[in-house]
Amino acid sequence: MRVRVVVCDVGVGNLRSVERALLEASKESGSVDRHDVEVTRDPARLAAADRLVMPGQGGFGDCARALGGALGDAVREHLAKERPYLGICLGLQVLFESSDEAPGCAGLGALAGRVVKLGAGVDAVTGASLKIPHTGWNQAEPTGNRGLLRAGAPEHFYFVHSFVVAPSDPTVVAATTEYGERFVSAVAYGNVFACQFHPEKSQRAGLALLERFLAS
Repeated sequence: MRVRVVVCDVGVGNLRSVERALLEASKESGSVDRHDVEVTRDPARLAAADRLVMPGQGGFGDCARALGGALGDAVREHLAKERPYLGICLGLQVLFESSDEAPGCAGLGALAGRVVKLGAGVDAVTGASLKIPHTGWNQAEPTGNRGLLRAGAPEHFYFVHSFVVAPSDPTVVAATTEYGERFVSAVAYGNVFACQFHPEKSQRAGLALLERFLAS
C-alpha cells in the first residue's frame, strides 16, 4: 500500500535533511517509495497525509505564528483523526499550550503543559558548567510508554535545544534525558510520537526510529 508522508513546512529548520532521512529510511523499510515523501505548506495536502512529520529548529514564536491559520487547522485535523504524527524538536514543543520562549504565542494545545527554559546545570561527573543550548549526543532513556523508542538500553541521539517540555500529564512521557537536570526528551500517546532530539541527525539510531514511524 502506498503511504503519503508529508513534512510540514513552517519555515523553520532544515526541512531537506528531514526529507532525505525519511527517503533513506523508506528504502530500508520498504514501506513507501520516494515519490510518497513530500515537503509542503499546503493545508489541503497536509490534511490528506497518511503520516505527518513536524520538524523545526528555531523559535517557538515563529513556529506558532506559522500554525496560526489554515496550516494549524490542518495539523489539528490530522491529530484529531489519530493519524501517525512525528514531531521533531519544535514539532514536539508546539504540541503544548505555550512556551516561556514566546509569551503570548499559543501552541497547538494538543497536550496540556508548557515549554520551559532548560536550566544551566553542572556535569555530575566533572563538575563543569554545562552550556546552553544543549548541543550534541546524549541518551534518551525510555519509559514504559516508550512509543517509537526501542525497549531496553537507552540509545544515543543528537540534540540541539535550549527549551524543554513540561507536560501536565506524566503518562505521556516516553523518554527522559539528563543534562544538568532530568528533562522530558520524548512523548507518546495514541499515534503521536514527538522528540526533543533530531532523528535525522542521529545516524543509525535515528534512521531506525524513522523506519518504525514509516511502518507504524
